[in-house]
Amino acid sequence: MVERTDQGGRTLHPPPLLSTPLRFLLAGGLAAAVNFGARVLFSVFVPFETAVVLAFVMGMITAFILNRLYVFKAVTNRLHQQLLWFVAVNLLALVQTLLVSLLLARIIFPGLGIAWHAEEIAHALGIAVPIFTSYVSHRRLTFR
Repeated sequence: MVERTDQGGRTLHPPPLLSTPLRFLLAGGLAAAVNFGARVLFSVFVPFETAVVLAFVMGMITAFILNRLYVFKAVTNRLHQQLLWFVAVNLLALVQTLLVSLLLARIIFPGLGIAWHAEEIAHALGIAVPIFTSYVSHRRLTFR
C-alpha cells in the first residue's frame, strides 16, 4: 500500500469515521459508566458524597486517557499542560456534578417523595450536566 503525502511530505490520513464531538460523547459515555459503576461500589464503603468524589476521579482518569488517545488527536500543547487544564476543567465539572447530585438526592427528590434509586438517578443526572462545558473547555484549553 502506498502512503499518500502532502506537499510538505506529511502522511495524509483518511478522515475519521466519527466526528470529534461524537468521539467525545462516546469517550465521555464510557468514562461516565466507569464513574457511575465506581460510585455504586464506593457507596458500599463510604458516604454518598465521598463516593461521588472518588468515582469522579476514576471517571476523570478514564476520560483523560480516552480523550488523549482517540478524541483530540492533533494537539500542540505539551502533556503537562494538557494534564493541568484537564484537572482544572474537571474540577469545575466535579463541582457541577456534586451540586446537581446533592441537590437532587438530598432536597428535590425527597421533597417530591422520590425514594426509588434516588441517589443513582441523581448521580446519573449530575454526571450528564457538565457534558457541554467540558467539551468546549477541553477543545479550547486542554487539547489544543
